[in-house]
Amino acid sequence: MPKCYSDDEREYIVSRLKEEAAKCLAQYGVRHTTVDELVKRVNIPKGTFYLFYKSKEILLFEVIQEQHDAINNGLAQALSTISIKDMSADTFTDMIFDFFKKTEEMPILRLLNTDEVELLVRKLPREVVEAHLQEDTDTIEKMLAMFPVKKKLDVKAISAAFHAIYFATLHKADIGEAHYDEALRMLIYGVVEQIM
Repeated sequence: MPKCYSDDEREYIVSRLKEEAAKCLAQYGVRHTTVDELVKRVNIPKGTFYLFYKSKEILLFEVIQEQHDAINNGLAQALSTISIKDMSADTFTDMIFDFFKKTEEMPILRLLNTDEVELLVRKLPREVVEAHLQEDTDTIEKMLAMFPVKKKLDVKAISAAFHAIYFATLHKADIGEAHYDEALRMLIYGVVEQIM
């Protein structure tokens, strides 16, 4: 029979699992982070893990999502400080470029490569992936509402374009580091031009 935990205990266990999952992700990646390692670090029985998460992938995704949300919130905050009259395609591009560069610097997000992302997404329930994509689309729509943009803008296409740019960042070595930043900025500018 599963042990009953108080709200405080549940909150503590979830917090510790996320903390250790972040460390394991940074050290081992998705593939080599195991439930056994996580429960050992948190000092809970393996069965207890499954009271909180259906799989390690859901936990790992939550950890990644929290970092993703922090970056999105930072971008939204930065955009809110710019006046409409000062917003140009170059200014908007620079802000989004900085967003992608910050993403690259985050230890967990920097560690993930296309194989790791593909593995994680493949093992997540479809509704979790769809909810994430919808949340990204909603976030982009809120940010675009701050500025005058083209009428009849397909927000889902813009969101997909930014996802494509993100996946391009996972291929930095393939693109070539010498021209990577310039290429990234050009891709972003191309999307921004479609928006403004």
